[in-house]
Amino acid sequence: HNYKHALLHRLSALSVVSLFTDGTTNKLVGCYVEDCLEDVVLVRVYGNKTELIVDRDNELKSFQVLHANGCAPRLYCSFQNGICYEFIQGRALDTQDVRDPVLLRLIAREMARIHAIHAHNGCIPKPNLWIKMRKYFSLVATEFTDQASNVRIQQEVPSQEVLEQEIMWMKEHLSQLGSPVVLCHNDLLCKNIIHNAKEGHVRFIDYEYSSYNYQAFDIGNHFNEFAGMSEPDYNLYPSREMQLDWLHTYLQAYKLFTKKGEEVSQRELETLYVQVNKFALASHFFWGFWALIQAKYSTIEFDFLG
Repeated sequence: HNYKHALLHRLSALSVVSLFTDGTTNKLVGCYVEDCLEDVVLVRVYGNKTELIVDRDNELKSFQVLHANGCAPRLYCSFQNGICYEFIQGRALDTQDVRDPVLLRLIAREMARIHAIHAHNGCIPKPNLWIKMRKYFSLVATEFTDQASNVRIQQEVPSQEVLEQEIMWMKEHLSQLGSPVVLCHNDLLCKNIIHNAKEGHVRFIDYEYSSYNYQAFDIGNHFNEFAGMSEPDYNLYPSREMQLDWLHTYLQAYKLFTKKGEEVSQRELETLYVQVNKFALASHFFWGFWALIQAKYSTIEFDFLG
């Protein structure tokens, strides 16, 4: 409590409060004294009904585990509808940056570092994907009935039965691919990657969707994000050559971090390539459900069905 009191006292003395981002789910505010951007405290205020799609306890747990392993900033405190944490110095990337050969390899190595973190208490982790997808599906089930709050969903989205069949097919097919279950970021869009040019590294931010999941989902999801967000261009999806470069760097680092040598065979590379591109489809499906929930509940000005 003394720590929290001291923090609140310090916040009350701040002379600058600036809205850093007005995101698609949350608002992020940076607090600092005068022009001292070296010592910024970030306050994230959660968006309306986001507790339906984000497990806040799990987010805090992931934040702490990632920080303990040198992959996340310090978490100062949490409150009822938000958190307060350390600012990571650097620049948020864009769709051109993630294609840069140097940055691409830094990102691959950083993801490998996170994926190599041991599970809590040595337990065998289970993938979160299917549970989460089921939960999201149940949250929008009413939108396929007469009680729909957003009529566009029934007009523009396949029927509930078709979506149900797709989930079952995906689960059956993707579960058999043998992708390892690791600690994943699950939302590695370009602006969630911060590059510190001075120190020559990248760090990932925003752990709202972080959980144990399939390795190939995290990578496939990141590859989808090459297209951008507000006006996606899927011509920017990485080519096979670019993917193989990324995946080779990733596998080398992952094997090193998990103490399995450094040699990467052609078979390992091809296997991961196939897994990643299949799980990229599950990523589209997952965020499709997310968008339906946002279209139903969000108060933020954004066309989630666009």
